[in-house]
Amino acid sequence: MPVLFNCDSIDPITVGDGVRKQALITPERVNNDCILLDRWTLDAAATMKVDVAATDLAWFQLLDGSAVLDGTAGAHELTVSNVVFLPPGFKGSLSTVKGATVLYGGVPKADRFDKDFGDSLEFRCVNWRAEPALSSVHDARTRIYLVTPTLFGTKAVKGEMIIYPPGTKAALHHHEGAEHFQYIISGSGTAILGEENHPIRAGDTLYNYEYEKHNFISDDKENLVFVEYFVPAECSTIWVDPAVVCSWEPTGQNIDGGDPSRHIDAHTSAETINPDGV
Repeated sequence: MPVLFNCDSIDPITVGDGVRKQALITPERVNNDCILLDRWTLDAAATMKVDVAATDLAWFQLLDGSAVLDGTAGAHELTVSNVVFLPPGFKGSLSTVKGATVLYGGVPKADRFDKDFGDSLEFRCVNWRAEPALSSVHDARTRIYLVTPTLFGTKAVKGEMIIYPPGTKAALHHHEGAEHFQYIISGSGTAILGEENHPIRAGDTLYNYEYEKHNFISDDKENLVFVEYFVPAECSTIWVDPAVVCSWEPTGQNIDGGDPSRHIDAHTSAETINPDGV
């Protein structure tokens, strides 16, 4: 059975002056160590140490606020439009003037999921608002890839943002070859998990194991927006109704209507090998 909980139910731990951490996905909570997920809250003028073990990889994005990441890859000013990939051995610090909330994910012992994992991986900082926006063929959803083998150079993890306009429903499906989670950034709706309906809202984390059927319905008032990550990146998606296999087409634009930073070909979520650009 999937694990579903809200960040409000996780007690924060003070890990520095003005810095608190909520451990969302842990081996103890999900009985698996392939993905770790934390939520950091940094008060105004706070600084947090960021270290990645030589066997691991990590990534993060700001949920609100702004910050500066300073470390072995130089200094980078970050907003909620950025996704940052941290290679093995990265060391640095994240500081904020006015405060920030951070969603921080990691893959321990990442060579389990990528035979080519190693020292060749580099620090990357991507503006996801400039990335291609893809449109669902069967419904009104929009997809933006956040972490991909093309962007970050590893098949250990893949991530994307999915936007459900009000009243949108996706088809029932399950995954084979990977486990994954969704973190709800904004909006609310219903997660259909097997035969059960569960309300979901901003701040929820939903951890899905292999073979468990699921889909989502957004409420009628606002967009339901979540990020989801898969470990490893390449896996199979099996649809209950093959007639509605999730297919994505390029819109030719980014999420703001401008020219995208690159092109991604049309593809279906049933493909086991990532198409060009993903």
